Amino acid sequence: MDSIYVLRGRLQEIYGRNSKIFDKVLQFILAVVTFSVINHNVGFMKAAASPVASLALAVICTFLPLMVTVVMATVLILAHMFAVSLGTLAVTAIVFLIMYIFYLRLTPKMALIVLLTPLAFVLKIPYVIPIACGLVAAPVSLVAIACGTIVFYMMEYVKKSAAAIEGAGAKGMLTQVANYAKQVFQNKEMWVIIVAFIICFFVVYTLRRQSMDHAWKIAIITGAIASIIVIAAGDIALGVHTSYGALIGGSIAAVAIGLAGLRSIGGSYKDISGILPPYRFDGQRTLNRAWK
Repeated sequence: MDSIYVLRGRLQEIYGRNSKIFDKVLQFILAVVTFSVINHNVGFMKAAASPVASLALAVICTFLPLMVTVVMATVLILAHMFAVSLGTLAVTAIVFLIMYIFYLRLTPKMALIVLLTPLAFVLKIPYVIPIACGLVAAPVSLVAIACGTIVFYMMEYVKKSAAAIEGAGAKGMLTQVANYAKQVFQNKEMWVIIVAFIICFFVVYTLRRQSMDHAWKIAIITGAIASIIVIAAGDIALGVHTSYGALIGGSIAAVAIGLAGLRSIGGSYKDISGILPPYRFDGQRTLNRAWK
């Protein structure tokens, strides 16, 4: 056990000496994964969907603020929507505009959450996002989580319905717009997930602020259980048809990732309070310090 703590200390020292390099490498990897996921799911414009384009965009974004990666991801999605139809492009652009109004006003420095949320859905571990944010972020981060969730479900709809949308042609543009908006914003599964994320966040956020031993561990496990209960209730009440295997598996993975991350920086309430003062009760300052 002592060797693990020694290794952790050495890794922290190495990161401390080369933090800028490590941050840029991680930013590059995040950008490559983000653009690749977008191209894999909605890569309808062949020129923009090429690996060369993804790498080129990632290199550019690496040397710029993280917010630029969010903007470039938005532009890339809009380019692919244009390749599908003008109606799809119009609805997507309006949705992005509304999200940016709220996002830029409330959470301009939480670009990482907006990027990681759709990626977590793709990796089948979306429940790790509200748990992680509940541990280190302020409630305003829910805006970024909701934006990322909506983006994922928009891409999922277009991915499944692209052939039908393209077949409708220009004459069916109004029908395309109406159907697209209806399918996205009347998606019961999406709203159940968002509600579950909100409840999970506040459960974790409330418990991790309590002055008791292992508060963060209790918060992680309880938050995951709350997500399962809310989504199961939504499934029963609204007929969402949730995959319980994926739900339970994703929740277990979220707990494992949360506990592993917690262990890597301390492992208990007392450890955390010793590592992060005075940021323990101010998640927004923690995020701003780490992500700006």
